[in-house]
Amino acid sequence: MIAHTPEPPYYAVIFTSQRSETEQDYATTAERMLELARGWPGFLGVESARGNDGLGITVSYWASEEDIRTWRAQAEHREAQRRGREEWYQAFRTRVAHVERDYGKA
Repeated sequence: MIAHTPEPPYYAVIFTSQRSETEQDYATTAERMLELARGWPGFLGVESARGNDGLGITVSYWASEEDIRTWRAQAEHREAQRRGREEWYQAFRTRVAHVERDYGKA
């Protein structure tokens, strides 16, 4: 589903990952992180896709860099990050971008 974001400027966190073979608790944790993020100050929306080869891209949208920093430091999110590094992802990259323009068809 395409996220409905406000008029720019705002920020995008782009998380690209290659999944490992480990499935234990992944789906449950991903749902929990989405539930927490939706209630987090400054969270604007999310878009996510994963291919059959395990490559996934999740883009979350945020009102400010401070909102991103506080989300990154949230305790349950920190634990999910640790498990991602150690269990769920063969490789990953996080990028933070400032969105200046946003256009398209609703």
